[in-house]
Amino acid sequence: MNSAHELNTLIHALRTLHRDTAPKAKAAMATLTRTRGSTFRRPGTRMLVLESGRVVCELSGGCPQRDIVTRALDVIAGATPRLAHYNADSGLDVLIEMGCGGELEVFIEPLLTSHDTDFVEALSRCLDERRHVHMATLFAINDTAVMPRRQIWSDHRLLHDSIDDPELSQAIIDNTSALAKQRADTFRVPSVRGIADVLIETIEPPHALVVIGSSAAARALLPLANALGWQTTLVDRDPARLRTADLPAGLNTVCATPENLTSALPLDGHSSVVVMTHNLEHDMAYLGALQGAPVAYIGALGSRERVARMRGNGALNGLHVHAPAGLDIGSETPEEIALAIAAEIMAVINRRSGGSLRDNNGNIH
Repeated sequence: MNSAHELNTLIHALRTLHRDTAPKAKAAMATLTRTRGSTFRRPGTRMLVLESGRVVCELSGGCPQRDIVTRALDVIAGATPRLAHYNADSGLDVLIEMGCGGELEVFIEPLLTSHDTDFVEALSRCLDERRHVHMATLFAINDTAVMPRRQIWSDHRLLHDSIDDPELSQAIIDNTSALAKQRADTFRVPSVRGIADVLIETIEPPHALVVIGSSAAARALLPLANALGWQTTLVDRDPARLRTADLPAGLNTVCATPENLTSALPLDGHSSVVVMTHNLEHDMAYLGALQGAPVAYIGALGSRERVARMRGNGALNGLHVHAPAGLDIGSETPEEIALAIAAEIMAVINRRSGGSLRDNNGNIH
């Protein structure tokens, strides 16, 4: 699937594609619908190809992408959707050429009118409201590509539906529970028109990072989080420190004390908080204010002695704090510390250990 940063970029491009401009813009969207073995991306990943050949959200940058772009331009010209397969039988085994050895299926759809992108508003609204959302894309009937039909729902509420088949819609929703950890997969679902190929995705809101404190490491973490597409907020009790010139443009800042922290910030299960004021008493006060907060990750900077004092504070009993925050990569500088913290947050929210991609025998996980 697309990362939070890619998805935000893609949504912006789709929303502006058919605004009142002359001449009307034309484009095609390529979506990975099935993969097998070692591939560069997974199902649900999308790339937008404009009529000019410009690409938004590259898939790989290598041979497969160049061929997909060529096919996308043909789809724009012919106004007809197409399925492309890359495998040992395709006659264009670009994955083996790259050394991947995997197989994939790509659905390419023309986006020629505003009707072709009308699903984006419902998707964008859910993400703006920080709600997870399900999206289903019907892209083939009896193995033949068709103009896609979509449905979008959140919290059992249907927000967009161009499938217009109640029985098929319910069958699609019933398949959602089979997604498990991959968050996107293609299912074959019987319908009155034939066997429908439907890509079903669970799309989560962008991760939100709250950085408390204006230390050098805190300031180094801000641009890194922004590059990852995280919605980042800097918190400090001193408003003067929130007005310094070296903060990233457009950064959300909140002046808050421990006493009003949770009322000043909308924290949810897609949020992380890193406390790094470099004042131990302030750190512990902010950490204590996070008791019961529904966040995915709480981290704090600290040496052995500092962490021991935190853990000996009764007000923090029962609070799971990653302290010292970050993976063990030998970091010393503020930028290295920021990298270690961001990597640990990614490992936690992706339910990974944060270890090497290889085991002790050199085997790849």
